[in-house]
Amino acid sequence: MHKALRVAATGTIAAMAFATGMQQASAADWSDTSIGYRYGTKFAEPFNPKDIDKHIVNVTHASGNKYGSDFLNVDFLESDSTDANAQEAYVLYRHTFDIGAISGKAVKFGPVRGVGITAGFDWNTKNDPFYASKKHMVVAGPTLMIDVPGFLNVSLLALWESNKPVGVKSRYSYDTHAMLTAAWGIPLGHGFSFEGYANFIASKGKDEFGGPTKPETNIDAQIMYDLSPSLGMKPNSLKAGLEYQYWRNKFGNNAKGAAGSGAFAKTPMVRVEYHF
Repeated sequence: MHKALRVAATGTIAAMAFATGMQQASAADWSDTSIGYRYGTKFAEPFNPKDIDKHIVNVTHASGNKYGSDFLNVDFLESDSTDANAQEAYVLYRHTFDIGAISGKAVKFGPVRGVGITAGFDWNTKNDPFYASKKHMVVAGPTLMIDVPGFLNVSLLALWESNKPVGVKSRYSYDTHAMLTAAWGIPLGHGFSFEGYANFIASKGKDEFGGPTKPETNIDAQIMYDLSPSLGMKPNSLKAGLEYQYWRNKFGNNAKGAAGSGAFAKTPMVRVEYHF
């Protein structure tokens, strides 16, 4: 196994063990685990003007009880030759504590059905020869749970991010910065659902090479259709659909500067998920 994938597997196992430990510490009232695949031909990377084909396999786990919820997602990405056939793993974990449930006093106002505190981390590794990201990030901040069919959570998080790419001798920490983020899963009826996330990320100060960074906009949304009933399966077991990612100033690089068009991803994808 390639060194980067060995590292990725270690990180994945650690993240899953952490999430499982959280779940066991407080038994889940609900749980959903899925494996998915998505593919697109117009991915982008900063300083690379070419469109990139990527295959992505993901494992996702979500669970919760009256006191809060856990979310874990692990992406394994493989690029084509325009990105040096690079392989990447990206792990994201979030835990949200429901303040009303923990305090015993409901916190509701207007369209808000609950208030929480979210904390977690991001971790990634990539084996391309150009940058070879090794991102570590810790996040924390308040979350509003909006009263909609399905769910819509809006959070304002502080980000503590560092990296150690090619050409940097020791791990570099960016300025602490903010992210306004939303995540949603809303049923549309007739087997369709609208799912995704949106991140609006402030500048993180100077990068590891001394250059300025820019605010980022990263929106990833999908329309999914439940194929399960037509195949005699349990509802929401097999879903397929179309996904679109809009990512301006990717990783804080200026899309109007030296990073060029590769810092502005506009990527349609096909997506399929099996839930078990």
